[in-house]
Amino acid sequence: MRESIHKQISDPKFLKNQLLNWSQQFREVVFMDSNNYPQKYSNYDCVLAVDAFTSIKTDSQNAFESLKQYQQTAKDWVFGYLSYDLKNDIEPLQSTNFDGLEFPDLFFFQPKKIFLLKGDQLEIQYLSLCDEDFDQDYDEIVKTQKSKSQIVDKIKISQRISENSYIQKVSKMLNHIHQGDVYEANFCMEFYAENTSIDPLEKFRKLNQISQPPFAVFFKNNKYFLLSASPERYLKKEGDLLVSQPIKGTAKRFSDAVEDEKAKTQLASDPKERAENIMITDLVRNDLSHTAQKGSVQVTELCGIYSFMQVHQMISTVTSKLDPLYSAIDALKTTFPMGSMTGAPKISAMKIIDQLEESKRGLYSGAVGYFTPDGNFDFNVVIRSILYNQEKKYVSFSVGSAITSLSSPEKEYEECLLKAKAMQEVLQ
Repeated sequence: MRESIHKQISDPKFLKNQLLNWSQQFREVVFMDSNNYPQKYSNYDCVLAVDAFTSIKTDSQNAFESLKQYQQTAKDWVFGYLSYDLKNDIEPLQSTNFDGLEFPDLFFFQPKKIFLLKGDQLEIQYLSLCDEDFDQDYDEIVKTQKSKSQIVDKIKISQRISENSYIQKVSKMLNHIHQGDVYEANFCMEFYAENTSIDPLEKFRKLNQISQPPFAVFFKNNKYFLLSASPERYLKKEGDLLVSQPIKGTAKRFSDAVEDEKAKTQLASDPKERAENIMITDLVRNDLSHTAQKGSVQVTELCGIYSFMQVHQMISTVTSKLDPLYSAIDALKTTFPMGSMTGAPKISAMKIIDQLEESKRGLYSGAVGYFTPDGNFDFNVVIRSILYNQEKKYVSFSVGSAITSLSSPEKEYEECLLKAKAMQEVLQ
């Protein structure tokens, strides 16, 4: 059972920083920040969950069934992630590429302490075994000072795939498209640093400050860290309503207002970018139909243009109503991995991706989120993110773009460098 209290907050933005600082003492942390980005489907401005009472960690084998049993037994808030390689649990696929990060394929935990911020109202929920800590913890939180980073490692970032190799690989992808094996595939490459220590909290703050996305996440599981500035929602469940918001289509931002508006207009009408988005929107419609009530799948927005600090993006919104025959985990399993990070047809795209990419994706292009006690959930897409294995001293981030028949390998490479810019700026 959980006990809860409510507090009125005079400075919510400052409290977010205090919560994040205070959370660092715990082994397990999920901090999610919407950065006050205007969005229709948001329940909270900020969520913090810390300190595992129970947890589940597994590889891809039978992962969704294990998660279903865990979530349905807990009947409580659970927070965690689904890595991209859970595809191997859904389809007869494998992941044989190099893995420098070595994160578990799936990790979720039932937190002892949860903080839910909406406007100036903070709800604090503790498991009853620690409810006497409410006031003591809150006093600690508001007194918490930002610690100064002691780490001054110079970071040397390497690129797993060279520019020439990238162009050759995308050309091979185009051959697959022209042969009819796929009509779109998301091709990604890794940037990494070895023998490197970073201050995860400091790097997350910088990344979040220059990006201010609606689905930012600071995640910690002992020595594993995710610092995410994701702009994309993978899937949300609210009652029987499912909402997916795939992103496909990117344009550079400009400091000059006229140039910036021109970039938005060009993105909205670009035939290649629209084709990318519509293909993936159709794939998401198909994925949602597997668990949907008959006739309930709808595209409520097609190719909307949204502006973020670094880029303009094209986003569509697809909704459905979950058939009572299916569980929350079924909705995730039949739509995972998200179409925006695979391509279409999905299975064929994932096979070709594994052949051509040189790094195991792991948590990159997976999802981080939470389940509520009544079986609702909300998950982002892990993109624009830095991953860090503190024990191995390995830092990684990956970027990708959608390859279609209209793609130019050179332009796709430029798009990847544009997406990599924020992470490189933060690390260097």
